[in-house]
Amino acid sequence: MSGVTDADDRHAWSRPEPEDVAADVLRVPLPLPSDALRAVNVYVLRDGDRLTLVDGGWTLTVARDLLIAALERIGADLGDIARFLVTHMHRDHYTQAAALRRETGAHVALGAGERDSLEHMADRPVPMIAQQRALRTAGAGPLADELARLLPAEVAEEELADYALPDRWLVDGERVTVGERVLEAVETPGHTRGHLVFDTGESAAGLLFAGDHVLPHITPSIGFEPDARPGALTRYLASLARVRDRPDRRLLPAHGPVRPSVHARVDELLDHHAGRLDEIERVTTAGAATAADAAAALTWTRREKGLDDLEPFHRMLAVLETDAHLEVLAAQGRLRRESDAEGITRHHPA
Repeated sequence: MSGVTDADDRHAWSRPEPEDVAADVLRVPLPLPSDALRAVNVYVLRDGDRLTLVDGGWTLTVARDLLIAALERIGADLGDIARFLVTHMHRDHYTQAAALRRETGAHVALGAGERDSLEHMADRPVPMIAQQRALRTAGAGPLADELARLLPAEVAEEELADYALPDRWLVDGERVTVGERVLEAVETPGHTRGHLVFDTGESAAGLLFAGDHVLPHITPSIGFEPDARPGALTRYLASLARVRDRPDRRLLPAHGPVRPSVHARVDELLDHHAGRLDEIERVTTAGAATAADAAAALTWTRREKGLDDLEPFHRMLAVLETDAHLEVLAAQGRLRRESDAEGITRHHPA
């Protein structure tokens, strides 16, 4: 297995090159289609001839083939997968685990906080309907209309099987033994309400399988889920603080290279959100009354793009994340938040 460095290439981690990242732990980057994230890391934990995978990838033929090839390198195959520990219900983490369960009988475990979202999916809702409604209240009605035109009328029947309920709901503090390791499931809501990270708890060489909670290059989206509810950023910041209060670990993220310190990246994320709260308070005080107005007054991504330079999906995320920050500012008493006669949420200096 070749080690992967991103010293000269920010995206080197996403190449289809499995990497041994710890004793009996293999990182397998699996591709994502037309996605700025490029790949998702699936971690293969070996316990004799049994395998436990942290996350499963997206149900794609190319992802399945690359997973098979990675397992062949360690003398294993899909039938050796005993279980999947999935960090959250997003399709790039959950759907291939559900598909391979049908094929091999492997068990799938997921955080109990994801139950509402998966049950919501079973009702075949209009894709991103909660996000479209939120955009309208955020003053971004035209963007909601644009998304409605781009998205299908309902979730496709063939997709629903890959969102079937797991075999086991994991709760905070639950422990799973994998060989000589014991992985503790730690609830870290924010990215989704049921997001989990898995902490090995080893004193000398502890690992944190962080899913999308702590990513080395980007700030995770907040509250992007079928059954979206208010308070996502409040939950996320509390979850970051919770992880920061635990002993430091090596960071094994779902997107990006392995990093030596969870704490170092958590500190950066907390600083980022503190700065973003200040920025959004400033532009709102200057007259950006809605989340759409405020998002348009900010820059986005490390390339500092304007809102209109983003594709519709990422414009949606930008507006909704701005609204999540405005919600926190109102809770902190730094702004006033109220709905007008048309149901649009507007903000004013405190």
